[in-house]
This record gives sequence, structure tokens and C-alpha cells, in this order.
Amino acid sequence: MSRQVVSTANAPAALGPYSQAIVSNGMVYVSGQIPINPASGEIEAQDIAGQTAQVLKNLEAILAEAGSSISNVVKTTCFLDDINEWPAMNEVYAKVFHTAPPARSAFEVGKLPKNAKVEIEAIAKLN
Repeated sequence: MSRQVVSTANAPAALGPYSQAIVSNGMVYVSGQIPINPASGEIEAQDIAGQTAQVLKNLEAILAEAGSSISNVVKTTCFLDDINEWPAMNEVYAKVFHTAPPARSAFEVGKLPKNAKVEIEAIAKLN
């Protein structure tokens, strides 16, 4: 089984001992992304919509570096600090995954790194 680490400066660096993504057997496994702007290293958006948009940009950058794209995502897991914000997150999410959206799970969690409102991880096939 092959295993390749994916890393790009176009998405936030890992905050701990993990990789941005791993490519293995034709699939890309992207670690959970929070809404850090890689240029500033900070969470800039304060609302769930803006944070979701940044998270999806981070996912897109990592997928591109891995040789995949958002259209190849087969599964996402979304973590929200407040499930009542799910409709607003979902509205932004639907703009990116507008055609044949992937399978998805969404959960409310106690707290996310850096007090983010949303974190999304993804699994995608290679191009």
C-alpha cells in the first residue's frame, strides 16, 4: 500500500502531529480543516458562513496539491460548535458541492481548535 504525505502553503499548516492530507490507493484523505486564512495564519471571519467559505477554500487547496478536486470528494464530515448554525453552514457548503454532493455527516461538538465555528474533513478520489 502506497502512502504519500500532502502539504501545501496554500492551506494552513497542521496545528499538531498530523498531515494536511494523505494519498493512498487512489484516494485522498484530508484532515479536518478549520477557517484559518493561510496568508495571515488567523481566523478572520466571525460568522459561520465566512468560516465555512474559508474552510472549503482550504480543502480545495489541499485537494489540488494532492492531484484531486472538490468535484472528486466522496465523503465529508462536518463539525460545528453550534448545530443551530447548520442551515447557514449548509447554504455555503451547497454553493461548492452543488452537483452530485458527497455523502456527509454533521455533528455538534463541544469545542473546536482556535474556537472555530466549523471544521470539515474530506475523502476524495484522485483525478
